[in-house]
Amino acid sequence: MQFNRSTAQIFIPDGLSIEAALARTTHLALGAHQDDLEIMAIDGILQCFQRQDQWFTGVVVTDGRGSPRNGLYQNYSDEQMWAVRNKEQQKAAVIGEYAAQILLDYPSSAVKDGTNPQPVEDIAQLLQIARPEIIYTHNLADKHPTHIGVAFKVIEAIRSLPPAERPQKLYGCEVWRDLDWMVDEDKVIFNCSDHDNLQTTLVGVFDSQVSGGKRYDLATMGRRRAHATYHTSHQTDLTTGLTFAMDLTPLIEDVSLDITAYVEVYLNRFAQDVVQRINQIRGEERREG
Repeated sequence: MQFNRSTAQIFIPDGLSIEAALARTTHLALGAHQDDLEIMAIDGILQCFQRQDQWFTGVVVTDGRGSPRNGLYQNYSDEQMWAVRNKEQQKAAVIGEYAAQILLDYPSSAVKDGTNPQPVEDIAQLLQIARPEIIYTHNLADKHPTHIGVAFKVIEAIRSLPPAERPQKLYGCEVWRDLDWMVDEDKVIFNCSDHDNLQTTLVGVFDSQVSGGKRYDLATMGRRRAHATYHTSHQTDLTTGLTFAMDLTPLIEDVSLDITAYVEVYLNRFAQDVVQRINQIRGEERREG
């Protein structure tokens, strides 16, 4: 397998050959930065943990050199941060028992450049070998430009494949904007109640981020617990952790669909839901008056 970036890496935790490791993949996640996979694609990781019939492969698209840093890492150069973050990602792959961990090592600028075909080529090549059933990536309403760039590259790569080689499902997941705002009927809901210890460890292993100034470990687990409680208002909690996703599958089934228009449908339904609830209360107030 030959990637466009000479610095790209492939790590196989259990030492299997690259081809065999990728071929067993059933669930695959593509994130922008080291630690994004463990935050947004925990459903895929848990679905495959301790399984021999299902395997999770992680793909980090950018190099992560520009991350904020503090404490022990305050004076680290971008090159040192790159090395540390890649090492942390490999640790997570071992802990989560991933089939494979790929680091494509693109600068963020390449991902945000809509005219750069190289990330698309690499992703398409990976998908043709791995043939995953389910893919997780960033949601299109994320507020991080690099995350949106990755989501676009993923969609473009999948669309370039023959229909028979495309995954069954594509989900846009939560990192830099959660999806609680979506109307409940539109949400894809993943129950991540199990293995709290594993979930915490997978995010906590990224020490350069957590002790370096961003408590992603507490925030990620807190958001999952908050979703479980606040998802329904009129019944007791049925789960201890939830994550939400945007179903992007129609965008890879019908390549004529406009990506922006597709997201606007979700936004419009949210706006209509808010307005309808307000008007319903206003109507009741008028009748009572």
